[in-house]
Amino acid sequence: MLDFLGKLERTHYCGDLRAAHAGQQVVLMGWVNRRRDHGNLIFLDLRDRSGIAQVVLDKELTPDGHLKGEQVRPEYVVAAVGRVRLRGKDAINPKMPTGEVEIEATELRVLNDSRLAPFSPAEEAIQNEEVRLKYRYVDLRRAEMQRNFWLRHEITRAIRESLSAQGFLEIETPMLNKSTPEGARDFLVPSRVHAGHFYALPQSPQMFKQILMMSGFDRYFQIARCFRDEDQRADRQLEFTQVDLEMSFPRRESVFEVVEKFCAAGFAAAGVDLPVPFPRITYDDAMRQYGSDKPELRLPGLTDVRPAFADEALATLQIDAALPVVALRIPNVGELSRKEREENHPLFDQKKGAKFIDDFKRLAKSFPEAVGKIRELTGAAEADFVIVVAGDPAHHVKASDTKFEGRLSEREINVYSAAGNFRTELAKKYADRHGAFRVTEEAVQNADPKSGKMVDGEAAFHPMWIVDFPMFEYEVSTGKWVPAHHPFTAPYEADMANLVSDPASVRADCYDLAMNGLELGSGSIRIHRKDVQQQIFASLGISDEDARKRFGFFLDALEYGTPPHGGIALGLDRIVMLLAGAPSLREVIAFPKTAKAMDLMADAPTTVTEQQLRELHIRVAGKS
Repeated sequence: MLDFLGKLERTHYCGDLRAAHAGQQVVLMGWVNRRRDHGNLIFLDLRDRSGIAQVVLDKELTPDGHLKGEQVRPEYVVAAVGRVRLRGKDAINPKMPTGEVEIEATELRVLNDSRLAPFSPAEEAIQNEEVRLKYRYVDLRRAEMQRNFWLRHEITRAIRESLSAQGFLEIETPMLNKSTPEGARDFLVPSRVHAGHFYALPQSPQMFKQILMMSGFDRYFQIARCFRDEDQRADRQLEFTQVDLEMSFPRRESVFEVVEKFCAAGFAAAGVDLPVPFPRITYDDAMRQYGSDKPELRLPGLTDVRPAFADEALATLQIDAALPVVALRIPNVGELSRKEREENHPLFDQKKGAKFIDDFKRLAKSFPEAVGKIRELTGAAEADFVIVVAGDPAHHVKASDTKFEGRLSEREINVYSAAGNFRTELAKKYADRHGAFRVTEEAVQNADPKSGKMVDGEAAFHPMWIVDFPMFEYEVSTGKWVPAHHPFTAPYEADMANLVSDPASVRADCYDLAMNGLELGSGSIRIHRKDVQQQIFASLGISDEDARKRFGFFLDALEYGTPPHGGIALGLDRIVMLLAGAPSLREVIAFPKTAKAMDLMADAPTTVTEQQLRELHIRVAGKS
């Protein structure tokens, strides 16, 4: 028979009790984590979000409570009334924060029972993720998950307080919006009132936050929900949260200073001291050094090994001498067998027009001096795995050879990108061998924000601003230059004259913030003049009519005294994922979707009734 709560009120959280509470009368409420029956004594480990406390049910002291204790099982919901007492020296559990005390119960109320759960929240790790997601309400009870979401709350609060202190106003923008091209597919919402018309869920609040600058709010921020219908990855979900902000009259450095302050505050909330200011690197240098615009700095970068090869050697090896020749090095991997190397080959992006050499023993037989020089240039130890990546003249990629002075061409970027992608994938595969990521894991484990203990994040977390991006990218399928960013990004003023005549030379006044191989955020100084915006649309092949159809209200607003403005959006989920030491976003989002874009707990998406479809003026056709 279950009990009612009645007028009973909780006095303490389970995990808060310490030796100083000895002698106090307490009321605890939570879930039974474990139960141990020692005859006249029954021990219940009672769990809530704060931790675990041990409750003792003595048959002589509380026969009714002891009888109920015989019946309860894990995940029953109970309330325990009793006195806090010190444990005997031999009974102290140093592994528990509450291990010095226990509650001598005088009353136990069983508030609800529970079916046998598919797994126990007491387990540290559950291998089957699908089961975890289906029974998410049980999974979220686990101590690890409770900590992740406490951490998320503290980080979010610190960021919000930092931005508020810097003069930003938190303003909400619409969820139901107009469909506009922003780089991914929109989620569309049919209108019942306006037949055949659709809203779109926001991929970002981009145009609205610019409108807020036109409206005179000067500094806006929002912890914004965003939606993108794109393929899932470990660091990507259909719906996610951004720290979104916009400023009037900024310089790029103004944005950087604001972001660095709130990032430092967010990391401090997680117990990590993050040094500021963050270093900067140009897009071209990031590609040359790491083959990526979100560089992973915990491993050696790429090395230019072109000087190791004579022209004749390049010809023999069928390497394009006009393109970069670089080496990547993964430390402590050791010598790989032919089979092991072949298993790595699918990780190399064959579409970039690049090739690689990973058999150094074979290479040394024909070019011993080159191999020696490569090891010298890369600083490779004997146990390091070294791979050469270069342009493949037999597999020419259709890309622009246009090269502005001091800038990389599209074909050069392709080779660096192929090397960078391979470096990233091999680094993940051989993480246990090179051990470069352990410094971050240890920092996360050692940080204890609840006690105020701070760890130095300089070696574990590597934020970096990427600047001087190209304004356009070459699209192979159409043979045209297309925007590398959203069409409201301002070009460098010095490059404006080249918008139509030489698009490869135009730089965008945008910036990314990367950390540990992840893109945390992206932003830019925006276009605030209608004439410039029209030039950008013209350079993208967007007609006046099409621009009016897509962005009419925004173009109108530009004519009413728009101030210079700029901003950025950072992925809150990714920041929390890094600081929680989590392998994917699913560990820091309460109700995530699977890799197949399904919510296993709520069984979404599902079909709807014909009546609902009729109200929305929709008919479902067969699969396309």
